[in-house]
Amino acid sequence: MKYIVTVVSLLFLLTSCGSSKTTTSRTKTRTTARVKDISSSKTDRIIQQAQAFSGTRYKFGGTTRKGMDCSGLIYTAFQKENIVLPRISRQMAERGQPIKDKEISKGDLLFFRTNKSSKRINHVGLVTKVTGDDIYFIHATTSKGVLTSNLNERYWNDAYIMARRVL
Repeated sequence: MKYIVTVVSLLFLLTSCGSSKTTTSRTKTRTTARVKDISSSKTDRIIQQAQAFSGTRYKFGGTTRKGMDCSGLIYTAFQKENIVLPRISRQMAERGQPIKDKEISKGDLLFFRTNKSSKRINHVGLVTKVTGDDIYFIHATTSKGVLTSNLNERYWNDAYIMARRVL
């Protein structure tokens, strides 16, 4: 009996100490994250919002982790920074300023026409990184959900229409 009381007391003590450490650690992590968030630019925060959905499956009209479409991804990421964009990619393509391809930078929107039998823009992506001639953008595809692609990939390069800057 004395053995059981000792073991239970020891477990209680260890559990209490472990819990306290975890709480302290979480608090420090949250504080560090907040400092990073404050110091990062609005563009970086929008990109981070979009990247938080990486791997989310495609769902037409979706704007949540349960499912996301391309314009829903962009709409949601910008909305988190209190920037209201239209919900449809072809209407987004009317916002901001058109930019030349050589001027594309992170935070810009890329617009595509993936349906060759239509002249309408039907896809949008958010530029996450530009290195040399490589332009990376996050978007939601019907086949693979939310992911990052390179504009130099033949499919996306062929479907590319224009870039616009809304920030």
